[in-house]
This record gives sequence, C-alpha cells and structure tokens, in this order.
Amino acid sequence: MHVLAVLAAAVLFGTTGTSQALGPGDTTPLSIGVMRMVIGGTGLALLAGVLARRHARRRPVDAPPPPRLRTRPLLLMTVTGVCLALYQPLFFLGTERNGVAVGTVVALGSAPVMAGLLEWLLTRRLPTATWALATGAATVGVLLLGIGGGDVGGGVGGSGGTDAVGLLGSLGAAASFAVIANVQRRLLDSGWDPFTVVAGMGASAALVSFPALPFVDVSWLGEPVGLAMALWLGLGTISIAYVLFTWGLGGLTAATAATLTLGEPLTAAILGLTLLGERLSALAVVGLVVLGIGLALLARGSRAPRDPRPFAVEG
Repeated sequence: MHVLAVLAAAVLFGTTGTSQALGPGDTTPLSIGVMRMVIGGTGLALLAGVLARRHARRRPVDAPPPPRLRTRPLLLMTVTGVCLALYQPLFFLGTERNGVAVGTVVALGSAPVMAGLLEWLLTRRLPTATWALATGAATVGVLLLGIGGGDVGGGVGGSGGTDAVGLLGSLGAAASFAVIANVQRRLLDSGWDPFTVVAGMGASAALVSFPALPFVDVSWLGEPVGLAMALWLGLGTISIAYVLFTWGLGGLTAATAATLTLGEPLTAAILGLTLLGERLSALAVVGLVVLGIGLALLARGSRAPRDPRPFAVEG
C-alpha cells in the first residue's frame, strides 16, 4: 500500500503541466499558481492537520515527547510554505514557454541536483561518487535540453529552441524545491511529525498566496473548465497528492521512494507527448534520456547510510 500511495502521488504531481495546458487560454502562470496554492494549501493544511492529530493520539506512551513549536521551527515551516508558493508560478512559466515535457523534466530533473548541492553547502559533507556521477549526467541532460529545445506544441519555444525565460522559470522552481527538501529534512530530523510539517507548509503557502488574489486576473474561474482546472490543481495535485506521498514515505526506504517518484516526470512527459501532441527535437530526446539516467543514479545513490529515512518533499 505504501508503494501504491507514493506512485499515485507521483502520477498526480505529473498531471500538473497538462492540466494547465488543457485549461482556459486566458490564464497566466501567476494566476494559476496563486489559485493552486490558495486552494491546495488550505486543503493540505486541513487534511494533514487531521492526520497529525491522529498520529499524536496514537503516540506510544514511552515515546519521547514531541518538540515544542518555538520560533525557529515556525520560521522553517514558513520558509517551506513561501518556497512552495514561489514554485507554482515559476513551474507554470516553464511549462507555458517550453511545453509540459521539457518544462517539467527540467524542473524535476534539476531539483535533486540542487538539493544535493545545498545540502553539501549546509553540512559540508562530501558527496559520494555515485551522486557526483548522477549530478554530471543530470546537468548534461539539462544543457542538451536547453540547446536542442523542441517543437513543443503551444509553447513559445515551438520553433525548435528552448525559451530562455521558460528555462529560468523551471530552474527557479527546482531551486525552490531544493530549499523545501533541505528545510523539511531538518525539521523531521528534529523529531517533527511528517504530517505536521506538511500541514505547516500548506498553511503558510496559502497565507502568503491570499494577498496576491486582488492583483491577479482570475476571471477564468467563471468558466467550467477553469474552475475544474483550479480544483484539480489545488485539491488533486497538492492536497491529496501530498497526503498520499507523506503517508507512503513512512513505510518505504529512501531508495524505493526516490525510484517511485520518477513516475512524476515520466507521467508529465507521456502526457505532453501524447495528449498535447508536443514534439521534441532529436537532441532534446537525448537530453531527456541522459537526464533520466541521472535521476536513476540519484535514486540508486539514495541507499547511502547517511540517508536512512525518507522525508516529505515537493514534486
């Protein structure tokens, strides 16, 4: 069941870019990102909050007391929420400019590399040889995608080259994810319940997104397809997906969880190439393959002893 939960979450995450592409034509990356976080962040806070309270009631009597909510952990949870809110428009900017296949794979393929680099900067632990090889492969894959681009249907870069602004958006989303991963790991290593951590992330993401509502055009919500897209992106790919992901991680090793999350870019690429009719140049296809090899090596490298427990992160 844990395997199915993480795999289902990865598939839900992977539908994000396609949902945007199939939505109304008058949307913007910022308006979609804001609505996704207002709906999804609120739903995630409520769902994860209920599960966190259930965990607390079932806590063994002889278990160590849970950590107290002091200023530092509260600030860290707020940081994850702010980064999750920033991730949304950056991610949608990348998929809007370069198509779902390229935009999603660049964001998700770069994120583990950036997360590993940030962890090294914070902890000064030297990366393993496997991690270094995976980092090199993923970096080459991203570079090939940037150079080769693709004939992405509906994207600005449809002439055969990847749009630079879209590429920066995808890389910015990856950087936001890297911060979330490292901050959440620190919180979980401090003894915080995983559902409490993601509930705090969802609540803070919704709170920082609410003030932006008056400044973005969300008139597309009046269309049935627009409302359906917003509800799916918020409840399906944030609230439900994160609850499934967090619960599933509790019963899996890090290596297994990392391998299962490769279903996210795979889902996005398949949907982009089939449902949306996106086309990739030969060089971009090579880039996707090399990037996939890097991701597989990262999953294999997660068996290292210094990463004994899985932890909840965004896709």
